Amino acid sequence: MSGNDDIHVDDSPLRACTISRDVQNFDLLIEDMEAVMGEAWGDLSFADSMAFLEQLEPKGMEFVALAIDYEDEEDLGLLERVIQVAKSREIKVILIAEDVTPASLHQLLRGGADEFIPYPLPENELRNAVERLRKPAPIATIAAQAHPASAPHSGESRNGRVIAVHGLAGGTGATTLAVNLAWELATLSKDSAPKVCILDLDLQFGSVSTFLDLQRRDAVFELLTDTEHMDDESFYQALLVHEEELHALTSPADVIPLDMIRPEDISVILDLAKSRFDYVIVDMPTTLVQWTETVLNASQIYFATLEMDMRSAQNALRMKRALQSENLPFEKLRFVLNRAPKFTDLNGKTRVKRLEESLGITIEVQLPDGGKPVVNGADHGQTLAKTAPKNPLRKEITKLAASLNELSQQTETAA
Repeated sequence: MSGNDDIHVDDSPLRACTISRDVQNFDLLIEDMEAVMGEAWGDLSFADSMAFLEQLEPKGMEFVALAIDYEDEEDLGLLERVIQVAKSREIKVILIAEDVTPASLHQLLRGGADEFIPYPLPENELRNAVERLRKPAPIATIAAQAHPASAPHSGESRNGRVIAVHGLAGGTGATTLAVNLAWELATLSKDSAPKVCILDLDLQFGSVSTFLDLQRRDAVFELLTDTEHMDDESFYQALLVHEEELHALTSPADVIPLDMIRPEDISVILDLAKSRFDYVIVDMPTTLVQWTETVLNASQIYFATLEMDMRSAQNALRMKRALQSENLPFEKLRFVLNRAPKFTDLNGKTRVKRLEESLGITIEVQLPDGGKPVVNGADHGQTLAKTAPKNPLRKEITKLAASLNELSQQTETAA
């Protein structure tokens, strides 16, 4: 892969280095590092990198390229420490991975890696990643991370609609739906788009922050544990803004017990969010907790995502029985089938029909399989609208957002 001279740096001091178990396993990376950095880069092993980075001068090193494969997954703790040391020295981290599980990638990206590139490296992708790292952060982005910029004025009073998304099993696309639905609602119109807030109430392992490339903040934990003193200012201080359009309350930085939060706490947060936003999207934990009932009662629509497999079917039946046994509003649930069969798949359509009949439910929304672009977009902290605008999954979520907004407007008119 040949490079252009405009990105080369001065020869002398090291400006970058690769960190790997054996860099010879990543020969394409060697070629690209030479093309991008010329002579100003070196190579380190995992063990040597810690001592090298700790004694490094604060300025000079631009980035490290952490190259790993499936054999390195046993040492995730060491890899996270390498990332943390690099970040403490204000050095950017590019994660390059081959045959690594999504769970490991997610853990390392949450640990602070700035960019992710799959190996074998796509053409010019390392160069593009370096260029992105060299660009100064936009002032608006910095402000959004530090302050609740562009939030609705405290004097405004709205009567927002709560839309919850609850995955009936892991991997059924609940967070993907919640994040992209929130974004599509927030960008429905250039002039008069609704004000939208997404709340990540999967307090232990929520990933809305990862999907939107937002940092987790201590202010979230403080807000959740002291709702008695919560006001507009403290609420907005806990929010972050994605692309100046979508406000988000991420899950806390540390894992906390789900029962630490009381139903009363959730009620206060929902009430304040509804009074300031037109739509409040809630990403729920898979586990049923005391305040699940609180969110269900506050929701206009409660999406439950499932797939065409036995675990989803069994969990849907459990959810149905649990809600009906407690006389809770089961009718609010709208079942969403993820990775639904294609229009021409008649056998798949028949299976969907049998699933509905056996469970006694109606599947009102069927979302197609978005493929690898869905995972890639999430890993890069971008919505499908940004990374794969023509993706069939994105198109269906766009239609769903428009339909929900139209229904909301009709309801307001009727009232």
